[in-house]
Amino acid sequence: MLTISHDKTDTKTFEMPGKCPFGGDRVGGVDGTPPALSDWYPNRLKVELLHQNGPQANPLGDDFNYAEAFNTIDLEALKQEIKGFLTSSVDWWPSDYHNYGPQMIRMAWHSAGTYRIADGRGGAGEALQRFAPINSWWDNGNTDKSRRLIAPI
Repeated sequence: MLTISHDKTDTKTFEMPGKCPFGGDRVGGVDGTPPALSDWYPNRLKVELLHQNGPQANPLGDDFNYAEAFNTIDLEALKQEIKGFLTSSVDWWPSDYHNYGPQMIRMAWHSAGTYRIADGRGGAGEALQRFAPINSWWDNGNTDKSRRLIAPI
């Protein structure tokens, strides 16, 4: 346990316990616990508050049933539409070797890889790659083309 004492001159004295001179002062504690996000970034913006939306924030309404809506999709037609899209090409962004598959995989990879532990932004969970600041990160270059290509589906 780290002991901190104060004297009248407001000078702090640290007494490090244990036999190892390097063990008691590391982030996360002497018991080997990993550092928490608040240890590294004590003044970070608490973005968790952004995920506390009430029912009025749902654009689909309270009566929306996701399972029912999903069951109305013709999955075979959707698969055919995706297959047709992947092997097509457009003039403004031609596909490599007549297939957009690798480009879509790159977009998915970057969507998952954009999660930042520092501020909790990014990641694939909410398709946030479409919005600032994630869509402007340099490593997400040209993923906007992928989103534009697949948007009609």
